Amino acid sequence: MEQQTSSSACNSELQTSIINIDGLKAAGNCDHVTVERWSVDDIMALFELPFNDLLHKAQLVHREHHEPNAVQVSTLLSIKTGGCSEDCGYCPQAARYHTEVENEPLMKLDDVLAAAKAAKDSGASRFCMGAAWRGPKQRDLDPVLKMIAEVKAMGLETCATLGMLKDGQAEQLKEAGLDYYNHNLDTAPEYYGDVISTRTYQDRLDTLDRVRSVDINVCCGGIIGMGESRAQRAGLLAQLANMEQPPESVPINLLTQVEGTPMHGTEALDPLEFVRTIAAARVTMPNSFVRLSAGRQSMGDAVQALCFLAGANSIFYGEKLLTTGNPEADADNALFAKLGLKKI
Repeated sequence: MEQQTSSSACNSELQTSIINIDGLKAAGNCDHVTVERWSVDDIMALFELPFNDLLHKAQLVHREHHEPNAVQVSTLLSIKTGGCSEDCGYCPQAARYHTEVENEPLMKLDDVLAAAKAAKDSGASRFCMGAAWRGPKQRDLDPVLKMIAEVKAMGLETCATLGMLKDGQAEQLKEAGLDYYNHNLDTAPEYYGDVISTRTYQDRLDTLDRVRSVDINVCCGGIIGMGESRAQRAGLLAQLANMEQPPESVPINLLTQVEGTPMHGTEALDPLEFVRTIAAARVTMPNSFVRLSAGRQSMGDAVQALCFLAGANSIFYGEKLLTTGNPEADADNALFAKLGLKKI
């Protein structure tokens, strides 16, 4: 890993085709900036370590920066399901794909608050609200702002994932009390076109830049197992780790294949490769919370335990993750008890 200091961090000649380290930098003065720059080769070297050596390294980094047996717990609710105009190849909510997900209207405020209360009662500390939009129109955003304010008043941290944000919308979310905004990069830039064509990689970076500019915490990760190469997994982590300020929360999703989507039928990823990805994320982003997100239902207790050993310290909790299954709360509680983990 290299360090670049002062104006050299803004020199585009030092960037590779994979790493765009200035993607989230504020425009203008880059003087006196120190960047710890992870090259793709650096991260590939982590992936290629013997499995036990990689997990040992990740566990040492984890213990240096986090309480070793504490896991942050979030619940995710789909407040507006289906009918999305995007063509993300993994997503059953895209209107153009023939899946069992129906286009539903935005949930009522009272129903969202009831779900938030249930999440809090089950031990969640953060409540995330997801809407299947390319990006919210103002008429869409207004009721969501009310949801955020009311959930915040319940004593929960708030998170939203609403698609691409326009100028001024991040400011409204901040004023409503939003703590985190989720907007994933999905994959490495050079594989991105194989996954989605209806928005660009830069569109995603622009939304993250708007979020960061108003001091909302960034939740940003990707999806593993979409047919990408190991080098492309490393490229995704490089993008995340080389942001001027890496995301506070990094969800690492395992592709959940849904019949009717283009990604259905993709060769399944070796579970130990997923664990390696968690470990590499922990080493390259030591201060971030690394979250086990989609795909936990297929992992089983042993693989999840390895992920926690590798540095995962956040999960989505509950019976459903947007439109796909998720381990139920009772199963998670039993796993936590077996592993001696506590919720935060």
